[in-house]
Amino acid sequence: MKWLQIFKPAPVISEIQDQDVVNSKYKYWRWRIFIGMYVGYVFYYLSRKSYTYIMPLLIQDLGMTKSDLGILGSLFAIIYGSSKFLSGIISDRSNPRIFMSIGLMLTGVLNILFGMSSSLWLLAVFWGLNGLFQGWGWPPVAKLLTHWYSQKERGTWWGTWNSSHNVGGAVAFYIVVTVAQLLGWRYGMYVPGIICIGVGLFTFFCLHDTPAALGLPPIEKFKNDYPPSRKVDENISLKELLVKYVINNGYLWVLGIAYFFVYVIRGAFNEWSPLFLIETRGYPLFTANASIIWFEIGGLVGSLAAGWASDKIFKGRRGPINTLFALAVIGAIVALWLAPPGNLLLDYFLIFMIGFLIFGPQMLIGVAAAELSHKKAAGASTGFIGFIAYLGFAAAGYPLTKIMEAAGWNGFFIALAVCGVISVLLLAPMWAIKSNPKFMSDEKPTPVAEPTEA
Repeated sequence: MKWLQIFKPAPVISEIQDQDVVNSKYKYWRWRIFIGMYVGYVFYYLSRKSYTYIMPLLIQDLGMTKSDLGILGSLFAIIYGSSKFLSGIISDRSNPRIFMSIGLMLTGVLNILFGMSSSLWLLAVFWGLNGLFQGWGWPPVAKLLTHWYSQKERGTWWGTWNSSHNVGGAVAFYIVVTVAQLLGWRYGMYVPGIICIGVGLFTFFCLHDTPAALGLPPIEKFKNDYPPSRKVDENISLKELLVKYVINNGYLWVLGIAYFFVYVIRGAFNEWSPLFLIETRGYPLFTANASIIWFEIGGLVGSLAAGWASDKIFKGRRGPINTLFALAVIGAIVALWLAPPGNLLLDYFLIFMIGFLIFGPQMLIGVAAAELSHKKAAGASTGFIGFIAYLGFAAAGYPLTKIMEAAGWNGFFIALAVCGVISVLLLAPMWAIKSNPKFMSDEKPTPVAEPTEA
């Protein structure tokens, strides 16, 4: 189909030989691309989190039950996770500029259509389709982060970018809750939709494809930062990419299963913490919804801390931070469960700490997946584990509501604590792993002179 040609990668042009020009262009484009994908993902989150903040109003205005809300949440997560994997395969061979910006604009359209609907089946159709196009956001970012930032600095850049999740959650809170309280829940969907269409155009302006499309050398050559003995420019077929570097990559399966349990915890607090605070602490809607702000602020700080520590303290190893953060989040979950009611600051602090700790592995598991596969399979690899992760997010929807109906909020917290224990058991054996020995080449690249700061 001819219209699919718009997604084809930008053509590679001859490599620039003037090192001063290379330094200048790398510095400019690294910042421009980072700003584009950061701002773009902030507003992907606006068109995703809009539903979370209007959930109590759907119960009030449309008479929906917790199970109905859980169905919508699980449907979204399953479709979104599937889309992340399929989009990852496609985006590795596509132009991330087109992929990310069009996806964002389409999520805006679907928010508007959701706001115009009242029946459960129409809400499910439009929220499921939103999940499909939400999957177009992450894989292009994984490709750009892998191609424009080298391994020794990637944890810091990736961690900084990952804070876009949390900024997006905070932006969504203020926009959606304010608009919904003033004008009703439908406008709480319309306004994010309109904004995301506009920001999609901004993202299109900011982004580009790989360095080679601008005549720049690979980032490994520019930064003199080569993965151990790994070729970076070898040709790879789609079949080999999927079979060798994704499906038969044991590390990705371990990371993906750990991601499942991490995302059960993340999804549970994203979706249900306001309702928990309303039902068990007696807080009003605005106060309970504000807990998500603290969760997101904690996630922002945790992402930055985790990325920095994995680069500077553990020299590019992601396993130690993943394990330590996953272990500590168990304690934070238990503390919130056992905390006495009536102390709003304590509740906010514990939710902040859960966000801080869960967003460390949420971010670094994705980094590890890209680094333990082939560079040209970054989108497919992170999309694959993202698919498994969002099965976990789906489990935090309808399945978790059934546990809550059977065992109340005690069952909720016991289930999350168990998920934390399982994630630690899976991540701990990967403590010392930095590169996948199966994909190492006998041919070592020739080092080049260190470039000036970019």
